[in-house]
Amino acid sequence: MITKKEVINLIKKKIPSSQVFVKNIKGNDHLEVTVIAYEFNGLSLVKQHQLVYSALKEELASEAIHALALKTQTPN
Repeated sequence: MITKKEVINLIKKKIPSSQVFVKNIKGNDHLEVTVIAYEFNGLSLVKQHQLVYSALKEELASEAIHALALKTQTPN
């Protein structure tokens, strides 16, 4: 099981300027995550998502996170 705080910390470690919002969809392993970061400037949506997935790869591989609905954007 992974906590919201752990998810936020892992993403912020990989993407320091990010604002991260985590919501449990079902249980603690089905999450909706929104990440807003300057690092996404100039990156395609796929590249943005790959950057976030790379921060959570161990948790996804071990199924501590079973399902992830991901939204990414740059700050306004």
